[in-house]
Amino acid sequence: MCATCGCGVDVVHTHDHAHGEGHTHDHAHGDGHTHDHAHAVASAPFVLAPEPPLPSRRLRLERDLLALNDSVAAANRLALARQRTLALNLMSSPGAGKTTLLVATLRRLEGTPVGVIEGDQATSLDADRIRAAGAPAVQVNTGAGCHLEAGMVARALERLPPLPDGVLFIENVGNLVCPAAFDLGEGRRVVVVSVTEGEDKPLKYPAMFAGADLVVVTKVDLLPHLDVDLPLLVANLDRVAPGVPHLPVSARTGQGMDAWCAWILAR
Repeated sequence: MCATCGCGVDVVHTHDHAHGEGHTHDHAHGDGHTHDHAHAVASAPFVLAPEPPLPSRRLRLERDLLALNDSVAAANRLALARQRTLALNLMSSPGAGKTTLLVATLRRLEGTPVGVIEGDQATSLDADRIRAAGAPAVQVNTGAGCHLEAGMVARALERLPPLPDGVLFIENVGNLVCPAAFDLGEGRRVVVVSVTEGEDKPLKYPAMFAGADLVVVTKVDLLPHLDVDLPLLVANLDRVAPGVPHLPVSARTGQGMDAWCAWILAR
């Protein structure tokens, strides 16, 4: 059972984060190098409350499952590094615009090998949209599960063509809680939040935003029609994830898309 939400998926927390006093993560990238950097969570006024102690039998089970997922994630990371493939784990709430952002991104990355793993509880609608945009895509349906895990990504990689010097986009299941806890073997974590969600999401889900390498703020073309304070949203991001860059983007108008694609290619 997922320790985060009890969803029934037999893998638990795998991303090596130490919350409360800042955290580090060490990822391998498409060019074979790693990065180890810290986000200063300690300076923000948000400290995740410790979970109550678990029964010893359940704790042992979760540790075993964690070790298994860590092992698979490490294998994924090594395989991607050997291909010089950058893997981006895209996470957001449902409806934030991940797939729309991806379709617009794929059109701008012409000439770069790209592939997509689509995570949803059901249907192949998002993978169909990606394929229609001209990129190979594998749909992963999690059923009752609220997140992808490393084994799912490993099996999906077997169905994708190699992406030497390319980019693998992993669109996680829409959820601002559980995906933050699971290492998939990615090189970078990107959190997508839309202006239609309001300014408070970073405050309500600090672990998700504090673990990001980049936050993409989508649907900014809708701001004139919303009672949303974008500077306040950005300030809340800075409170829970100081130092994490953020990009305002509109996939519909193209605003910010050049900066987003440049960020990807610079990795």
